[in-house]
This record gives sequence, C-alpha cells and structure tokens, in this order.
Amino acid sequence: MANAEHSGRTAETFGETALETTRARLRAARLGLWLVAAALAVRQVVVVLGTPRAERLTDLETWVGPDGVLHVGGSLYASTRFTGTPFTGLVLKPLTRAAEQALGWGWTFGTLLLVAALAVVLARALPQPVGRRTALLAAPVASSLLMLSLPVRNTLWLGQTSVAPVLLVLLGCFVARDRRVAGALVGVAAALQPTVLLFTVLLWCTGRRRTAAAAGATFAAGTALAWAAMPHDSSLYWVHHLAGAGLGGEADALANQSLHGALLRLGLTGPLEIGLFLSLGAVVAALGVRRAVRYARDGQLLLAVALTGCAAIAVSPTTWQHQLLWVLPTVVGRVGRRASDRYVWPVAVVVVMTLPAAMTLPHMEVLRPLRDNAVLLLALAAATVVPFLPRTSPHYRTPIPTECAEPVPARVRHVPLLPFLKRVLTRPNLLLELLLLRVTYAAYQQVRLAATGGTNSGGRARAEAHGRDVLGLERHLHLDIERGVNHWVVGVTRLRDFFDFYYSSLHFVVPLAVLAVLYWRRPVDYRWARSSLGFATLLALVGFWLYPLAPPRLMPGLGVVDTVHGVQDFSKPDYGTLTSLTNQYAAMPSLHFGWSLWCGLVIAVVARGRWTKSLGLLHPLFTVSAIVATGNHWVLDAVGGAAVVCAGFGLSYALMGPRALTTTPGRTTKPKPPTTQAPPTTPAPPTTPTPPTPQPTSTPPPPSASSSARSAEKTRQ
Repeated sequence: MANAEHSGRTAETFGETALETTRARLRAARLGLWLVAAALAVRQVVVVLGTPRAERLTDLETWVGPDGVLHVGGSLYASTRFTGTPFTGLVLKPLTRAAEQALGWGWTFGTLLLVAALAVVLARALPQPVGRRTALLAAPVASSLLMLSLPVRNTLWLGQTSVAPVLLVLLGCFVARDRRVAGALVGVAAALQPTVLLFTVLLWCTGRRRTAAAAGATFAAGTALAWAAMPHDSSLYWVHHLAGAGLGGEADALANQSLHGALLRLGLTGPLEIGLFLSLGAVVAALGVRRAVRYARDGQLLLAVALTGCAAIAVSPTTWQHQLLWVLPTVVGRVGRRASDRYVWPVAVVVVMTLPAAMTLPHMEVLRPLRDNAVLLLALAAATVVPFLPRTSPHYRTPIPTECAEPVPARVRHVPLLPFLKRVLTRPNLLLELLLLRVTYAAYQQVRLAATGGTNSGGRARAEAHGRDVLGLERHLHLDIERGVNHWVVGVTRLRDFFDFYYSSLHFVVPLAVLAVLYWRRPVDYRWARSSLGFATLLALVGFWLYPLAPPRLMPGLGVVDTVHGVQDFSKPDYGTLTSLTNQYAAMPSLHFGWSLWCGLVIAVVARGRWTKSLGLLHPLFTVSAIVATGNHWVLDAVGGAAVVCAGFGLSYALMGPRALTTTPGRTTKPKPPTTQAPPTTPAPPTTPTPPTPQPTSTPPPPSASSSARSAEKTRQ
C-alpha cells in the first residue's frame, strides 16, 4: 500500500508538471504570435505614413483634406470621388475640422485597432467546442492574417472605412446580447454599405426575426436621416448613381471584384449585361443565403456569416479591393474527408487574399479571365459550390488519417527529425501541389530580381566584380574554358542550335515531367524528390542574394558570344532581352545545372532499367555543356549547383530520414529479411508433452494496406 501510494503521488506530480509545461509553451507561443502580429502592424504603419502625402491616404485626403468633398461646399458626388453612402458622409463630416497630418495618424492607428478587435471577435466566434490551444492561438493568428491580407493593406493605404461594416456585423451576430442592439449594429453597417442588408435575410431565416427587423429599421432610419440632411446628395446616390454603381473608378477596372465588373471585363455592355448581372446576382444571393442558413442551423454561424458576405461581394455593383474581407473568414469551414485534403481550401484562401493575382496564376492569355477575377471566383465558389462539411459528418472532427511510414531515429544527433516532415505513403492533393508550386516559383522570381535591388543595373558593378574574381579563380585552377568552348561551338551551326535549344527549352520541361511521372506512379518518391528540390532551390536563392554574379556573356571585354539572347549592348545600364523579366546576375549557383543534376539523380535512383538510368544521367551532362557553350554560366557555377543539390538531398535525409521504398501508390515494397545464423543453443531436457487446448477455428482477417506498409517499413529498418 505504501508503494502504491508513493507511485500514485509520483504519477500525479509528473502529470501536473507536464500540464504546467504545456501551458507555459502555449503562453510562449501566444506571446510570440502576438509579437508577429504587432510587427506586421508596425510595418504597415511605417509603409503608409512613410510615403509622401500625395501618395498615401488618397481616399481620405479626397474626403476630408483641405480641398476634400466633405470640407468644401457643394455636393458630395460632384466629382464621383466620394464612393460612400450619404449616411457615411454625414458621419464623416465632423472629422473635417482635424488637421490632415493628425487625422492621418489617428485614422491609421484607429484602423489598426479595428483590425485587432475584428481578430478577437473572429477568434471568439469559432464553432464550439474548440481546444484550449486553438482558443489561445486563434486571435493572434487571425490578426496576422488580417494584417497580411490585401483588403486590410488596401484599406490602410487608401484610408477607407471598409473594416467598420464587417466589425459591426460580427459584433451584432456574436457579441451583442440584446436583439435590438444586435440589429442596430447590423443596420448601421448596412447604412454604411448597402449590400450588408443581405444579412437581414440570414437573420430572418435563422429565427432571429426581431434582430432582422431592428436591422432593417436602423438602416431605414439612418438613410432617412441622411436624406433629410442632404436630400440632393441622397437623390444623386440612390437614384442617379443606382446605389453608388456609378461612383469611384471605372466599373470594369480590375479592382472591382463583382459580377458586374467581371461581365464588363468580358466585353458585355448595355441591357444584355445588366439583365445577365441581375439574373446571376439573384441566383448567387439565393444559393448563398440558403447555404448560409443550413450551416447556421448546423452550428457554424461564423461560416454562415462569411458565406453571406461572399454573396454580398458578388451581387454588389461595385466591390473594390478594400471591401473583400468577407472571403477570409471562410477558412473556418472544413472541406474534404481526408486529412491531407483539409489544407487545400485554407491555403487557397490565404494565398489569393494575401498575394497579388500575378503570383497565383501564370501570365498566359488563356488564364487572364481567371487571374483578373481571382477573388470574385473564390467568393462565388465559397457561396455556392464548395462542399463544407456539416458538423454531423463523421469526418468533421476525425478525418481519414494520412498513411505514413514508421518514424526512424535521427541520423544526426543535433538535428532532430521535424514532426511535420513525415514520410507520407499516399499521393498528395494535386490542386494544393499546383498552387504551392506556382506560388513558390513566383516567389523565386521575385527573390532573383530583388537580389540586385529590383533592377539589373543596380547590381551590375558588384556582379561584374564577382565575375572577375571567379574568372581569376578558374584561371588559377585551369578551368577557364568558357571562351574557348563558346567560340568553337559558334563555328558549328548545328551544334550551336542544339545547345541553344537545350538551354532555353528543357530547363523547366524535364523537372516538371519528372515530378509529374513521380506524382502519378511513385507518390512516396515524389514527396522525397520534391522536398529535396525545394531545399536545393531555397539554398540557391540565398546564393543569388548574397553573391550576384555576372555570367561570361555579360562580362565586358571577355569576348564571349551570347548565342541565346543575341548581341549585348554593354553601353546601356540594362541590356539583354530578358532583363525586364528576371535577374541576369543570378548565376551562382547554376540552377540550370542544379535542376538537371537533380533530375539525373532522381531518375538514376528511382528507375529500374539501366538504359533509363543512363539516359537520366545524360541530361546533366548535356546541360553543363549547354550552359558553358552558350556563355550563360561559369564552370564554377555548375559546381555551386551541384553543391546545393547535394545539400538538398542531405537536408531531406537528415530531417525526414531515408526515403520509403514504393512500387505502387500507397503500397511499400517488402524487402527480403536479413539471413542471420541463430547461435547454438543447449538442448533442453525432455519433458512430458502437454496436450494442446482445443481452440475454435477461424480464418484470420487479411492484413490491411496500412499494417502491411508499417510491417514492411519495420522490416526494412
């Protein structure tokens, strides 16, 4: 009994210690995330207020500046620069007495406070029940996402009021206890932004009819008050401009992410466009509210509010970039039965709402309608077709788990395996892979160009100095063969054409083809190869940033002929045909050779036939010949490319362990067990055999795919 009591106290003490440790880690993580959000807020303030007066807070200056439409006499809509409702003008008029500089500071910090309050309300509105970790970390994560989102950044830059209606609606739906107060908050938001009236339909259909009636009455009272105070302006806004449809910029501008703007950008005009817009708007509003009512009754009120806001974005005649905040809260919805599919929708929302459209879709004419209407399409998808899981679904809380290989011990003592870099045995989601691939490549292009300050002329002197250093080192090592090989290839027309084609055409085609084949036939090898390629590219970007290097073709006086890009005019600061697209001094390390070497090694490791392996290894050989012969890289650039690729494979091995062997998707190979000789044993003395106990006969169940994979992995290790 004494031992049992002692062991019980020890276990209880150990449990309390572990609980305190977990709480301390959560508090530290929460503090760190709030510090990140604060740093992002400070950055936004510095960017906005550090810009010259004529370029920042342009909308606010238009409204309440020394010559603003709210300060001088006459109509608010005389120049169509003021896009708010007459009620908005009535509210903002008292602010015209403040000085412009003080108002700019006060407006910016006030907007930041509204964003922080919005993040806290969003965190409190998460569908219950939520875990302690989610409850503690939701608010700072939401604040950081809001600070990074394009609508908030655009609001801060222009000095707009679009955060206020969103916050008022959320306060009315989740914070206000009294129904009349909640309705008044929603009504004031509708008086500031008329499409918010769609929320009264949601409130009415979900049983909150008193709140809906109070919202409608408040909207009517605010509009009537503004009409009594400014009858001429109210008539212009509601009748002449059709509830603000003719105000602001051009309706077909890319900033107008509504159905009306999209139809105009497609070339539709006149009665046909108006009729189509009204018809589509009615369908979207009906579907969006219907789905929102269903999810509200399911207990996902925040998702219902977000879907209603997405429908309001689409049906509004003009929805400018700073009015698109309703899309971001849709990340709380869960899509997909498998755990690996749960990240697709949140990642898509965050990427589209935080990055420019040019980074999410390639610059191809066929994709231009998608790129120009990316946010609108996302809002339409959320409001009408995205299959968010109801809480009654068995997969809402427990999705189908991802099949992973058994963990392996750390290969380096001081480099522990990262828990999120698991050796997954199933095929990843294709849409998520394509989205991340596009965003990663866009970021790669931006970093390459930013390494020289955004222009090639900005880093020309430093890059040429590094080029002379590399040339001197190659001469010391007797590797300076670039000029001789280049001039020899120039004299052989067919060989020159072959290397030009090889350099300009296969740099992206072969790696993408290898990734596509691995994705379809060998998903586990795809994850291993993709991770290694990602690490190698990241290390190469660090090299581009720290060591800009002029290739031989851009070295004055060297005499290397640029066979791919044509004759260079060294007298101009920016020369060459590609200087406006990419950084011409991102040469060390050579990713042309690095990616080709990655392809060759992956093919040599994964392929079965000897001829296939040999053909794979020929690709880096042809590539290194092409980059030297065309004058685009030094020999040492290829050495640097090989170094980052080897480091990429090494990091993948050190952080995740060895690759899991596979033959078909989701099934691991079963290696032969090691043949070891059993040690000799001393024979046991004879004993009287005991008759066996009869057991019921039954057929053992067949092993599952996951258990077979785990047993094979254990056997291999």
